[in-house]
Amino acid sequence: MAVVHRLAAGWLVDHLSFINRCGYEICDSFACAGAVTPNTSDTSTGDCHTATFAATSSSRDGPIPGPGDGIGTEGKAAKTRYMFREEFFDVSKPHIAAAPEEQLSQGCPEVSLTEIGANSSREEHPEGTKSDVGDAVASARKKRKRKCVFNQGELDALEYHSKVRKLIWEGTLHLVQEGLKSGFLHGSTAELHCRKNVIPGHIGCALAELCEMAKQFPAVNESDQQVVHVLDDETSVPEQDLLSCVTENSSNCAKIVVLMDQKYLVPPRSSFLLSDISCLQPLLNYKKTYDVIVIDPPWENKSVKRSNRYSHLSSWQIKQIPVPALAAPNCLVVTWVTNRQKHLRFVKEELYPHWSVKSLAEWHWVKITRAGEFVLPLDSLHKKPYEVLVLGRVQGDVKETLRKPEDVLPIPEHKLIVSIPCSLHSHKPPLTAVLTEFIKPDVECLELFARSLQPGWTSWGNEVLKFQHMDYFTPLQNEN
Repeated sequence: MAVVHRLAAGWLVDHLSFINRCGYEICDSFACAGAVTPNTSDTSTGDCHTATFAATSSSRDGPIPGPGDGIGTEGKAAKTRYMFREEFFDVSKPHIAAAPEEQLSQGCPEVSLTEIGANSSREEHPEGTKSDVGDAVASARKKRKRKCVFNQGELDALEYHSKVRKLIWEGTLHLVQEGLKSGFLHGSTAELHCRKNVIPGHIGCALAELCEMAKQFPAVNESDQQVVHVLDDETSVPEQDLLSCVTENSSNCAKIVVLMDQKYLVPPRSSFLLSDISCLQPLLNYKKTYDVIVIDPPWENKSVKRSNRYSHLSSWQIKQIPVPALAAPNCLVVTWVTNRQKHLRFVKEELYPHWSVKSLAEWHWVKITRAGEFVLPLDSLHKKPYEVLVLGRVQGDVKETLRKPEDVLPIPEHKLIVSIPCSLHSHKPPLTAVLTEFIKPDVECLELFARSLQPGWTSWGNEVLKFQHMDYFTPLQNEN
């Protein structure tokens, strides 16, 4: 992710710029095989490790170096660069507007828990409704009135929010101010051009369903099973091959995978396994251990049950993920957690101890608009404009625990990652650039429950190619 500004509080980052710097450039095989000169700048994807942890400072409109920039002129090949569609990051207005006194520009007001509850009621029924529906709204309020104002889960959430609120408010304010000064953010909504593009609801084949169907495939003898499938040029991969081993793009160019007549872009120097949690053995057969493991579990919650968007996992199932077998000594483990305190306590008190991971820090991803406003009121009771990341390190034996990693800064107890979120559901910002100073160079990185790919990373999930579908990208240019 391109870091636009870095302050003591955290980072203002450009998720879109990161995607477009991943090197989504397709070129002929003869140009890729041996004619590529790795770019030595910190944004090059020629070397998967230096590219993976390059913290850049530029806007999305700047030049986008990629593997194609290093291709020699001898025997020029046709090449097409793909850009992620910008409208998916065109969040120009808050989903729910905050009251004037709650806006970032007004400074950090001290708000009591009672006031937060009152703000939540206003959030459910924002002012400005037409008079002809006023009676209906009042009636709905009466029907929703409960004998107990807050249940225990809400009280726990309020208590947590009261502890982190000031840190989030003040840190976000400082980062937004820097973004406004540099022009990355635009304070006047009049300057924003709201697009009318319709965001497609269902792109690509049903990946999760395909993983479920794969359980019915005939069992393959483990001794005969392929461990790695290396991609050539545009490849139509048999479903059974794709679902039974790790697929790897070891080249300096992007590749195209055709799966059930749908095309997916695979960035350079990346690998992935498409499977559900019951079919993780191919990842273990890959015989790699990882220095960074990022996990985004499908936590159980009411909205997931209602939407049927993806299946959730129980706490017991999440504990069965073989993180100890996949983690290198002193591995940094980062877990995305919902704002439900039950899940946060589970990660810190049960999950990490079960994996021999010591909790070190809680960071927050704060979601803002292009004008620098919170996407939701900070004190909203039901949904927050932030999400939690719990960071920890795998603990080995006593000698290993006492030995500090060389040239690595200690993990700060609190940091903010502030960005304009993608409007596609659960498209998390990659953590590549913000982790660079806390890990050694030339590391192996793994993302579990991934829905997209990154150069230099191995990714696993039953929707691991979801946001790699060609329809999410626009071809930028053709060269001959």
